[in-house]
Amino acid sequence: MSALPWRRARRDAGAVLAWCGAALYPAVLYLAVSPPMISGRLTLLLSVGLTALVMSLLRRRPLAAHGILLLAWIVALMQTRSGGIAGLEILLTDLAVGYIAATRERRLSISVAVITCVLQILSILAWLSADEVLLVTVVLAMAVTWMTGSSIRVQRAHTEMLRDQATAQAVAAERLRIARELHDMVAHSIGIIAIQAGVGGRVIDTQPGEARNALEAIEATSRDTLSGLRRMLTALRKDDPGAAPLGPAPGLADLGRLAAATMDAGVRVDVRIEGEPKPLPPDVDLSAYRIVQEAVTNVVRHAGTDSCRVTIGYRDDDLAVEIDDDGDGGVVGTGYGIVGMRERVALLRGEFTAGPRPGGGFRVAARLPLPAAVA
Repeated sequence: MSALPWRRARRDAGAVLAWCGAALYPAVLYLAVSPPMISGRLTLLLSVGLTALVMSLLRRRPLAAHGILLLAWIVALMQTRSGGIAGLEILLTDLAVGYIAATRERRLSISVAVITCVLQILSILAWLSADEVLLVTVVLAMAVTWMTGSSIRVQRAHTEMLRDQATAQAVAAERLRIARELHDMVAHSIGIIAIQAGVGGRVIDTQPGEARNALEAIEATSRDTLSGLRRMLTALRKDDPGAAPLGPAPGLADLGRLAAATMDAGVRVDVRIEGEPKPLPPDVDLSAYRIVQEAVTNVVRHAGTDSCRVTIGYRDDDLAVEIDDDGDGGVVGTGYGIVGMRERVALLRGEFTAGPRPGGGFRVAARLPLPAAVA
């Protein structure tokens, strides 16, 4: 039997009990501030606990929790007519307004702040002898609290916007890099086709067998190139004077050199091959290599371990890539390497996960589907 319904029922029951306690808060607070013959130490402790409970409920239902808080302290002030109770009312309700201003939209928080300030002033005028200085202090305290909460909200929104912009820039940079690599791969393939076509044209009369081999090579290369273009060319490449020279793109066959270079950096890479290796489309081969390269680089920089495992699984319908380490783990999203890996997998319509392992360390896993022709 699944534990999910039980957890949901327990969570709902906890929420109901919390709001029942919040509903009793005004009455309990009223008893706590009443004369000693009615109240006692237990009632006082209970009112303190319910105050903390109502303040915590601001995270779930801020308007309802704030209304209960404001009602309870207005009733308490009406009972005691004490300046200390008035000060606690202003302090707690102002804190609630500041939280609402920090977490809700500007128009709503302004309305709550104005209503709260008016009720504070009316309750003070009704049950205390207040002068103009006190009333101005109440208004200034509310203004400062609201502006503090609003500035926190603005700063949080600005930080989120900068994070989104940085992520978008990382995705754009990764797409440009993918497009450049794809350009180089296609250019290399076209170069091979041109050479084979030239060879076939020269020997077609004297050596028909060699000409046939050249045509077969042209056909295979062009099919692979067109397959990669159909699946991956979603980003446009602009002219870049710093583009890499034309040449064969790296692939899983280069994992040995990558492991050797990583060993020089102090991290041993154990490469494991599952299944029968087979030729891969150039874009899948390149993306798998780049995923391993980026993940291993993250191990060197952040994992704090001297080894990691790379598992390449050849299946009928997809290619599985996993990189595991036993290091310190990490937090997804601290850098943009994971963003780039996820973007590569998304362009190939695959699946990607990255995160801490249950037993410690970090895992990056990708599944890259293979076209039907390869399968």
